[in-house]
Amino acid sequence: MLLPCACSSEPSTIAADPVEPDQIDIIAAFYPLQFVTERVGRDAVAVTNLTPAGAEPHELELSARDAGRLQDADAVVYLDGFAPGLDDAIHDVGATAFDVTPFADLERATNSLHDDDGRDRREAGIDPHFWLDPLRLAAVGDAVAAELSAIDPGRAAEFTANAAALRTELEQLDVDFRTGLGTCASTELVTSHEAFGYLADRYEMTQVGIAGLSPDSEPSPATLAEVADFVDAHDVATIYYEALVDPSIAETVAAETGVGTAVLDPLEGLSDESAGDDYFAVMRSNLATLRTGQGCR
Repeated sequence: MLLPCACSSEPSTIAADPVEPDQIDIIAAFYPLQFVTERVGRDAVAVTNLTPAGAEPHELELSARDAGRLQDADAVVYLDGFAPGLDDAIHDVGATAFDVTPFADLERATNSLHDDDGRDRREAGIDPHFWLDPLRLAAVGDAVAAELSAIDPGRAAEFTANAAALRTELEQLDVDFRTGLGTCASTELVTSHEAFGYLADRYEMTQVGIAGLSPDSEPSPATLAEVADFVDAHDVATIYYEALVDPSIAETVAAETGVGTAVLDPLEGLSDESAGDDYFAVMRSNLATLRTGQGCR
């Protein structure tokens, strides 16, 4: 029985493939969770991505029909707080949910502009973008394997082996990033949106976000001036923005400082504008973009 849900009456946003009788039916909140669940589960799972291509998970709105799908699935793989509409629906319908938060090692995001005494000028909330650090994503892959094993113990060895293979690939990606970004002229990473903090921390870079954690927030004139001063003072050559986000903020600072712009993909989802058809392809495209923008040898 479908329980009451604070959902819209619009048609379902979920485009689900048929689930075979021997498959585990999984709903993933957004693309990185779809990717890791598919890689760990392989043919044993049918994974439906709840966030349509080109949409923002933060803005996800579910229909009553979507809520029914949540209730019917074997598990909903999600990140608590990232898509509030989904969090509410999971609670309302009593869906079987697997929150990856405890395994993602989330940290509080900070803007790297400092007062003279070293204090951060602005401090944001918890940064959810753990998947931009390959090793954090590997840890979540291991946790997904354990969850799938609990649902289907007979295939536990298969899930564990798949997660180990994924970890090996992600560890190689980590080596590629560490090597590729190890000889850069600049380690100052100026972005329109503070989505790249984990990536910056892992590879010994400093992220300065113009708009903070939310891509929709509007920076004040004072913040724009601070970032422009930072760009000038640190000889920053490139300001990065996202393909699906209005580039005007990044372009404003770039025009003010006379530097270039480039696109980094935060990989919240894939679209026709993505520079690849899976997580690894887009991350390697990001690496190539960073090597050019940061003057890496």
